[in-house]
Amino acid sequence: QAVRDAAGDVGQATQYKKIADGYRAEYRQHRKAFATKTAAVGGAVAGGVGFGAVTGSLWLDLVAGLGAWGIGAFHGRDRKQPAVDVPLEPVAPRDPARILGESDLITALVKAGIITEAQRDETHVVGIIQPAGPGWTATIELPRGMKASAATSRAEELASSMRVKKSQIEMRADTSEDGHEGQVVLWVANEANPYGDKKVPSPLLTADRLDFWQYGVPLGTDARGGRHTLELVWCSILLGGLPDYGKSFLARLVAAAAALDPHMTVHVATGKAGPDWVGTKQFAHSYVAGNTPGKILAFLDLLNELIADMQQIGERLEQLSEENPERCPEGKLTPELAKEWKRGLTLLIVDELQELLDAAAMMKIKTDDDPESKDRGRNGKEVLVETMARFVRVSRYVGGMGLFITQRPDATSVPTMLREVCRKRACFRVKGAASSRMVLGDDAVAAGAAPHMLLDAQKGVVVLDQGGEDGHVTLKTDFMTIPEFREICLRGRQLRIEAGTLTGFAAEYGTEERASFSVKVLLADCVAALREAGVDRARTVRLLELLVNRRPVAYEGLTESVLQARLREAGAGGTRKLGPLDGMANPNGYTREQLAEALKK
Repeated sequence: QAVRDAAGDVGQATQYKKIADGYRAEYRQHRKAFATKTAAVGGAVAGGVGFGAVTGSLWLDLVAGLGAWGIGAFHGRDRKQPAVDVPLEPVAPRDPARILGESDLITALVKAGIITEAQRDETHVVGIIQPAGPGWTATIELPRGMKASAATSRAEELASSMRVKKSQIEMRADTSEDGHEGQVVLWVANEANPYGDKKVPSPLLTADRLDFWQYGVPLGTDARGGRHTLELVWCSILLGGLPDYGKSFLARLVAAAAALDPHMTVHVATGKAGPDWVGTKQFAHSYVAGNTPGKILAFLDLLNELIADMQQIGERLEQLSEENPERCPEGKLTPELAKEWKRGLTLLIVDELQELLDAAAMMKIKTDDDPESKDRGRNGKEVLVETMARFVRVSRYVGGMGLFITQRPDATSVPTMLREVCRKRACFRVKGAASSRMVLGDDAVAAGAAPHMLLDAQKGVVVLDQGGEDGHVTLKTDFMTIPEFREICLRGRQLRIEAGTLTGFAAEYGTEERASFSVKVLLADCVAALREAGVDRARTVRLLELLVNRRPVAYEGLTESVLQARLREAGAGGTRKLGPLDGMANPNGYTREQLAEALKK
């Protein structure tokens, strides 16, 4: 009965079924044991009665009858203990909001206003309700004529009717091969925060280098534990959300991935000076920070230079398609062409977008090339938005990408013109559906994307709309601190020095200290290698092994004596006595504290 009552509740039904199976197994053993006993007793009694009937002994018949009665009484006595010692919890009173089967799920859809009572018989669960990761899932076929978007737009009402947190609901159109326009996939988490509180370090922290063309950006995990990568080639991305919910961490992951590809050209512009992007000075071709009139004009000049550069690549592709069309069959820049033309992908990072636009709104910018023109100029914000949108449009197929970040998602900080040309959009927690639409667009929110349904505790969780038929996905982004990001930026600088691709701002940055950059990278790598190995000291030979394992391209062939000399030049001093280590009484080597102190100088 308990199994029947729990039908549809996957966890409880499974528990009761195991108990029921235990009862059945115990009953089979009971039947075997007592069938044997009954046969033996029955045979003995029958033999006694038969013997008594033949000999005519009344007393023998009476003894046999009393014996049969006694054996029956013994086996039929009242037992206070259950036959199976398995605790069976009483079935809790039925909660009308709890989903225990298809009927309950359809009732929840009615209560949420997704379907009407009259449409109940037209609504079906395709297959069964089944476990899926830390939750359960169901595919629902809606009544004829109802679009999937009509259901996904009421995910919050469905959460209310099911008595669960709104962040536990994921509801989207079924875009699978077997799906259709009137079918949705529902996933409900068992816990209010299925992403947990644990921070997951980015795999970029230990990566030696990265091919952005091939691998993209390792981004994070979804609620079911699946890993996801951001494919950014051929498109731009708009990133928004409230302050302190993780925008900088996601943007940092993109920049770190770009840093580890020495053939990528990165340009950085931020409307507010601060520590977030200082590390990119080590490898960025352009760097603009601030929102003064001079900075706004410098950013505008950067955009115009990038547009001209993108158009030049487009002209080369156009010429190539006429002369040798098979080399660019899709009309796009390819890795082979980029290598031949000695240029890679181009990434423009624009942070604090709202600060840049607010400052530009108070300016007049002349767009007429004639210095004698009497034109007083146009509103600076309009010019800036149009120029950024133009960059996105002209760079799409020639290896250009834009990452635009704003922390105040409203109509003024996320202009529609810019949002619409960004194929991918990502949004952290916001206060309402209107803000979600400002960043992700109406279509994505109607399809179930709901950053406004995230909880306050879900920092680092982002809703990524991937554009096209890929739909949206909700992820917890990987973690990377500013010091860790700086280490990667130093590594990116060294990779570009080795590849001969360090140009522009980074090539001129810190001219007086340029010679110290390589040793800073060495110190940072030594500290990171010891930390990753879980040790605080190492002999020179062991430290060299750790460096080669971590970055074989940079340290293969390095000898112990050369490593000691480079560390001495870097300010770490000579080797020190390490105490008992590696079976030796007191060998020489380096401590992590010693190397970290040198890195701070």
